[in-house]
Amino acid sequence: MIRHVCKLIWHRKRTNLLLMIEIFFSVLVLFGVSALGVYTAENWRRPIGFTPDNLWVVDVDMRVTTDDTFTASQVETMRLVLAAAREVPEVERAAGALLPPYTMGASITAVSRAGRPVEFGVNEVTDEFKDVLGLHIVQGRWFGREDDGASYRPVVINAEMAAGLFPGQDPIGQNLTAEQRPGADSREGSRTGPGEREQRVVGVVAAYREDGEVDGQAWQALYRKPLIDTDPAVRENRPPGTLILRMREGTTAAAEEPLLKHLQAAARAWAFSVKPVHESRASMIAFAIAPVAAVGLVAGFLMLMVAMGLTGVLWQSVTQRTREIGLRRAKGAERTRVQRQILGELVVMTSMAVGVAAVLVAQVPIISPFYWVETHVYTAGFIIAAATIYLLTLLCGWYPSLMA
Repeated sequence: MIRHVCKLIWHRKRTNLLLMIEIFFSVLVLFGVSALGVYTAENWRRPIGFTPDNLWVVDVDMRVTTDDTFTASQVETMRLVLAAAREVPEVERAAGALLPPYTMGASITAVSRAGRPVEFGVNEVTDEFKDVLGLHIVQGRWFGREDDGASYRPVVINAEMAAGLFPGQDPIGQNLTAEQRPGADSREGSRTGPGEREQRVVGVVAAYREDGEVDGQAWQALYRKPLIDTDPAVRENRPPGTLILRMREGTTAAAEEPLLKHLQAAARAWAFSVKPVHESRASMIAFAIAPVAAVGLVAGFLMLMVAMGLTGVLWQSVTQRTREIGLRRAKGAERTRVQRQILGELVVMTSMAVGVAAVLVAQVPIISPFYWVETHVYTAGFIIAAATIYLLTLLCGWYPSLMA
């Protein structure tokens, strides 16, 4: 039966080729939309590791123009500002950080593993950061006063990074700056270069995703910002530019002005601005969902146009084949068999177009610049696209096949 259908398709190859090209490009468009939707949905369901409710972010303007103008006195001033924030009755806990949750920006670094660079997100935070955000330690410990004066730089990583960077190994005590060979332990024979400080993993948190539900960065490392009176030219000793406050339940916007006045009293030369995290979260989610909705809307109109075009072409094709179909009916073919023939031709053409698209899509995980997107996202996106295009073509061919 399939061989006979292929012969019929070949005899009308010019018209059918145009149909297959149209289906081919439709599959590619649907694949892009489906993969984007699957990627967004997966990010949404993964745990973010912290509770955004009752969090406020205070941006601190230290009135510096370049990174080279920090002084030791600014470190002391930042300690005073943090202490002042904790004195406000509405504030339960306060911490400093390089990047707050739901910020329109990221800090990315890379380490070498098995001869290839591995990228992950980084943040520099003070000792109170874990309690302010409610992070859960699953291995090791959080950094603190015991790390003052240490020869290493303490770092806490999330569980996904620990499993991916140190598979089958204990991540505690590992050195992130050591280039690790397959099967080797970076705690043995560290390759840290001259003058390069060891970045030692002291703990693992269950999860932490800076941009929350829409964050696609799976690996995250948190470095300690000690706020000690040492050389501010060393980047890790420079004061953080953001305060993160855990506010008491029921705190309203009326508390913003007293909070700012209290902070301003501790650092009169600095400027402060407050924004609740739930507002940043809403902006981040809208920013992430907007392109998905826009692409989906465009794809929906495209599929509507494709459906109308397919229905028209199939209708015309059936009309032109009146004698062929009439001859089959005259020879005793049942109506259902004629209908199955028309739909069978459409399924075979769709399968050819989908097959060519599958070969092209199979290259995407290899050549895609989006290295952080896992292969199963592309696979799920293509399956959804193929299923949608089969359903669409069968619906478009249903009425012309009945007319046949």
